[in-house]
Amino acid sequence: MFGRIAGAASLTVAAALAAGGVLGGPTIAEQVNGTSTAWHAGTTPKAPPPVLVSTVTGPTLEPTPEGVTAALAQLVGLPGLGSHSGISVVDVANGKALYGKLPDAAMVPASVTKLVTATTVLATRGPTYRLATAAASGPNPGDVVLVAGGDPTLSIGAGGSYAGAARLDDLAQQVKKSLGDAKATRVIYDESLFSGDALGPGWDSDAATGGYGSPITALMTDGARVNPRKAIGGSTRYNKPDLAAAQAFAKLLGVPAQAVVPGTKPEGAKELGRVESAPLLRIVEFMLAESDNVVAEMMARQVAIAKGQPASFAGAAAAMKATLEQLGIPTAGYGLQDGSGLSRNGRLSPALLTALLATAARPDKPELHGVFTGLPVAGYSGTLAGRFRTVKGGSSAAGEVRAKTGTLTGVSSIAGLIVDADGSTLAFAVIADANTSTPQAMEALDRIAAALAACGCE
Repeated sequence: MFGRIAGAASLTVAAALAAGGVLGGPTIAEQVNGTSTAWHAGTTPKAPPPVLVSTVTGPTLEPTPEGVTAALAQLVGLPGLGSHSGISVVDVANGKALYGKLPDAAMVPASVTKLVTATTVLATRGPTYRLATAAASGPNPGDVVLVAGGDPTLSIGAGGSYAGAARLDDLAQQVKKSLGDAKATRVIYDESLFSGDALGPGWDSDAATGGYGSPITALMTDGARVNPRKAIGGSTRYNKPDLAAAQAFAKLLGVPAQAVVPGTKPEGAKELGRVESAPLLRIVEFMLAESDNVVAEMMARQVAIAKGQPASFAGAAAAMKATLEQLGIPTAGYGLQDGSGLSRNGRLSPALLTALLATAARPDKPELHGVFTGLPVAGYSGTLAGRFRTVKGGSSAAGEVRAKTGTLTGVSSIAGLIVDADGSTLAFAVIADANTSTPQAMEALDRIAAALAACGCE
């Protein structure tokens, strides 16, 4: 239908993406990896097209269910999708459902789970919130208590995994200044902020040891990485991230490793120092761009703390659901077990994801717009840098799709935003949780996204 000007939600999202989020300046992913729109290495360098900024200057054609159905008709049965898949497509401007294939079915989501984590932590904590790590006096002279604040980006010193991170060497200097002539002789690390198991329910046996995850503890440095400079992709992690971080802090204070013990801060203890993370928005952006599982679990626990729930896997899952409900997002199909999507027991529906994306794009929800600034761009950045690279794999949509992906063995998913050929912003989600070939499943998902980007869906 002619005569509809691009919706306020579409314009708001485009503005947020162009501005780099509500805080402005380079995103954390840009600081770590270079500009988020730089063409992936090994391809012909060229100026990337605008990312989700419509070039349509006049009235747009309103997308219709018939138009979207026609665009997807030859793709929704691709063998790569396996024996069980669901699809949802929504017009962001008005929330109207345009296409559904098992849209309300509860499916294993994999890492598109992080869209829920990002939305709920931004809703409860806000994009400018910072995570604090503190030091306090202990029960005996010479005791220093390191009080964990649940900051996965905390670094030991310069050259950490995350740009703008709080640093233990800065905290150690504050402690030395506070102690004056006195010397620290023992470090007690207090991670009572978190509770419950350190490994998630339904995680594969190698989830915490295969380089993309770790035990979840309230105290860690560099996302539990042994080598903080290996921030992208798989990286060896500590099996006791809390102890490793406490020992690193002790070394900075001149305290031997054997004088590091777990414990809690005494009531009324004097604070000796405090350091704070980059704003939460930057942490969320990196989590989404690189699908950082450890950061995701720590962010989910922040939702739990904000909602008065135990900072555990179960508490986080319950708090995230409650937050979605308060945002007015239907939770049919919700059954998350963690914040990262590593759990095979977790469930989400495609329709929940598109409803979430449409809600986060609303002009009256500026605190949620960071969900979009962190999403990878097809063929350019983050986990989509190596996808949408061939004609068969949807290369026509490179730069036109911004989405979060998910992958477990037998599970592939994608959810995000597209501006179609007529200038309308579409939210889409595809989950294929019973596929037999990850490469074929990824290609099928990318072809569906590319078809939506090319669609004149009126």
